[in-house]
Parts: sequence; C-alpha cells; structure tokens
Amino acid sequence: MARTYRALAALLSYPTQELQVAAGEIAETLTAEALLSAPQCESVRGFLRELAGADLYDLQERYVGLFDRGRAVSLHLFEHVHGESRDRGQAMVDLLALYREHGLEVTAGELPDFLPLFLEFLSLLPVPEAQALLAEPAAILRALTERLAKRHAGYAAVMQAVAALAQAPRTGASAIPDEDPDDLAALDAAWEEAAVHFGPGEAIDGCGTDRLRTRLRAAQRDAAAA
Repeated sequence: MARTYRALAALLSYPTQELQVAAGEIAETLTAEALLSAPQCESVRGFLRELAGADLYDLQERYVGLFDRGRAVSLHLFEHVHGESRDRGQAMVDLLALYREHGLEVTAGELPDFLPLFLEFLSLLPVPEAQALLAEPAAILRALTERLAKRHAGYAAVMQAVAALAQAPRTGASAIPDEDPDDLAALDAAWEEAAVHFGPGEAIDGCGTDRLRTRLRAAQRDAAAA
C-alpha cells in the first residue's frame, strides 16, 4: 500500500481549506515513499506551494474552469474510453464491483471512474498490483498531462507524476478530441451528448480486474488508431 496514490488523489480533487493545510504533510509523504523521481517530486512540490499560498476561492474557480468547462481534460477515465455510450455505464458497474471486492464503498453521487477515486482505490492495494492496474489507462493519463500542460495548468505536474507511476507512453490517446478552452460555443456543443446509461450492455463475461483491463486496452487501441 502506498500513500503516494492517496496524496495525488487529494491534489486532483476539488480544493478545500483542509487540502491547503495538508500541503506540507503531502510533500513529506511523497518524499518519504520516493515512488516518484526527484524531479517529479520537486514539480509536485512547486504545485503544493502554489496551492498552500493561493486564495481558496481562486483555486476553486480555476479548478471548475479547468475540469468542468469541457471534456478534453475530464478526470473521468471512462469518458476518454466510451464517451457517453452505454458501454461506459457497464464499465462503471464493473469498476464498482472491483472496488467492493476490495472493501471500498463509493458514496452516492460519486462516479467510480473519477481519477481521484481510482487513485484512492489504488492506495489500498499492494504497490505492484496498484502500478499494474494504473498502467492500463496510461495513454489516457499521458493525454491528460499533455492537455493540462498546453493549458499552463499547475495540475500538469500532478498528472505528470500519475503518468510516471503508470509508465505512460510518450504519446497520449483519448477518444475525446482536444478543444479550445476559450471557445464557449464548442464547449457547449461538446456537452450535448446522450446521458450515461447505467445498466447492462454488450459485455465480456465476468467482471473485476481482467475485464477492466480489457476495456481500457481496447479503448486505447481505438483512440490510437483514430
């Protein structure tokens, strides 16, 4: 089990005063566990300093503007795999089952493919198992890193750290095309999608880790070929 995954999950979550207060503790955790390289750790420390010293309302406004205005940098992994299709709903069901198998209960209103929640789950697993599972959406994590860097967002340092743990390839892949964050008309159009259907769809027999990995691998192949 590694607290580094939990620390990165916190940094990708909606900013709170509690998170600002915990910035020093998070930095100490990253240093102590040394799962990240020294340059990666220092980059995240820079973001932590920014997080601790900024006005909370400004942080919250920036977070919403970055992650909630469009889909290109969505922190919901399966959105980069299935979009809003029925397959995404079934993948959610499978991931929820995997969480429950390991004793993690998701509260009402939380979507299981939310990256901070996924990282929180990985923090409960032995490090080799966590790293192997994180490697499955590696190309998506690389795409998110590239897109956040393009937006000059401090969160790029955090996503880069997550991508490094996943041993992400140099080139990212996402089923969602990148977008201009300042093109409001395009952003509105991007959200005019069918709702997610949480129910059975065409699926592979069985559930759990193997099924989750199969879906993520297939999605990355599809995105890379597009």
